[in-house]
Amino acid sequence: MLIGYMRVSKSDGTQSLDLQKDAFTKAGIKSEYIYEDLASGRKDSRPGLEACIKALQPGNTLVVWKLDRLGRNLKYLVNLVEDLKNNNIGFKVLTGQGANIDTTTSNGKLIFGIFAALAEFERDLIAERTKAGLEAARARGRKGGRPRKMTKQVLKMAMTAMSDRTSIASKVAKDLNITPTTLYMYVNGDGSLKEVGQNIMNDNTVVKTQT
Repeated sequence: MLIGYMRVSKSDGTQSLDLQKDAFTKAGIKSEYIYEDLASGRKDSRPGLEACIKALQPGNTLVVWKLDRLGRNLKYLVNLVEDLKNNNIGFKVLTGQGANIDTTTSNGKLIFGIFAALAEFERDLIAERTKAGLEAARARGRKGGRPRKMTKQVLKMAMTAMSDRTSIASKVAKDLNITPTTLYMYVNGDGSLKEVGQNIMNDNTVVKTQT
């Protein structure tokens, strides 16, 4: 069974789902098996996608109009499709740059394998940048003990590290010499900023952390 998911970024009526609906109809997806969201793919909550993922069963195929309709980033996409594959669920893109991706076919599996390799490369780069940032911070005198203030530099490293789904919050916090409680005070589990963290990035003030 084909299950469709579609999304537009704005809910103010300036963007329409009609083009995606027409493509799903042409692909043979029944309207009752189509889920939708009117939200940004990066930060906004997407209840339609969550409901869609829960509805998928082994043997089903998740279909999107374009690859970017799943939003977020390559790493998120690779992890999602890997989870689908482990549950015997296929993934297919109808048009755009990802049109050759259909994990129910041999060629599609090859194309997605390339995407997975690129995502692993991205994770390695993030890890290297985070390590280099931590070493640079220590070289400037932050050795041992916990910093008394949350700075933009520390916050940027926290965002980079937490954006990797394989990161462990307790280890990230330890590397940054802060507590997990402090880490989650400023950064969400996906690396996006909470309001207090955004306030730090928007001005030149610093905030005391928990020690």
